[in-house]
Amino acid sequence: MSQLQLGLGVLGGVVLVAMLGYYLWLAGKSRPRQPDFVPTNATDPFGREPTLDVESLGGASEEEPGFAIPLPEKKPGLDALIDVIAPIALEAPVSGDAVLAALPPTRRVGSKPFAVEGLNAATQHWESPQNGQRYTQLQAGLQLANRAGALNDIEYSEFVMKAQSFCDVLNGTPDFPEMRREVNRARELDLFASDHDAQIGFALRARRSAWSPSYVQQMAARLGFVPGSMAGRMVLPGASGPVPVLSLNFDTQAALAEDMSQSALRELSLALDVPQVERAERAFARMCEVAQALAKEMDGVVTDDGGVPLPTEALEVIAAELEQLYDTLDQHGLSAGSTLARRLFS
Repeated sequence: MSQLQLGLGVLGGVVLVAMLGYYLWLAGKSRPRQPDFVPTNATDPFGREPTLDVESLGGASEEEPGFAIPLPEKKPGLDALIDVIAPIALEAPVSGDAVLAALPPTRRVGSKPFAVEGLNAATQHWESPQNGQRYTQLQAGLQLANRAGALNDIEYSEFVMKAQSFCDVLNGTPDFPEMRREVNRARELDLFASDHDAQIGFALRARRSAWSPSYVQQMAARLGFVPGSMAGRMVLPGASGPVPVLSLNFDTQAALAEDMSQSALRELSLALDVPQVERAERAFARMCEVAQALAKEMDGVVTDDGGVPLPTEALEVIAAELEQLYDTLDQHGLSAGSTLARRLFS
């Protein structure tokens, strides 16, 4: 073999090695980021991961007691502010068992929730019917408006028929309010709700490397998020009440993949349903802090839904507008996070 052939062979080998190294580097670079696994040790018998500073975010860490989504609250009672209410006169007190047996199989009229309440003979409080109790009066109600729109003539007529059928079983006499007045009230309430609704969303986009779902879950858990009711959803529990302060969402299919380490995510969404969360939770401030913390740790950028980065000035304007919204809701008896607000803005 000549010197030339030997030199060419060595050069070819060097090129192949260089190309192999390049492709291995490229494959590693394009692989989604994976979570860090910390082994169990003597100082932490549960093998928990190191956490970010969540105290500054106002959230709870995984090591604090009571780290769980709050239990759902009891169903709120009917209220003349957001419900049509039809009193039902009874010939004699009725048992809760009889009332429950007479209720219609579906508790909705169109898109609006239908409910019946009874005046408890022992406590003299209005409540949802319960077995073993007796009721001296009843009332049927239908919500005037929600995010699906205002009560209309057809829905009101269906409410009357449903409530009348219920009364016939119990020998009760309903007193229905005038339809036109209630439909007009529903339209006014719906207009107010439409003008004072606010659902805020941020997008978190990867700058370079994509993220695996398990990596996202680990990073979010360090800030106090827990798994939500659906795949690809995590929520930040509040200090009280059944509604989470924030939700973090990503692709459902990626979350359901058999091998999540191979799924690549390049975008997450962070959402706040303003009327559903109490003002005291500082929801928007915490949303901004969470978004910035995730962006820093995950090498991402916070944008609006259109992909435009959000400057500090824009966030300050939104915060000021939300304070005005909170004030308005308070003045109308629909404070953010109250049971009435949660019903109306649902």
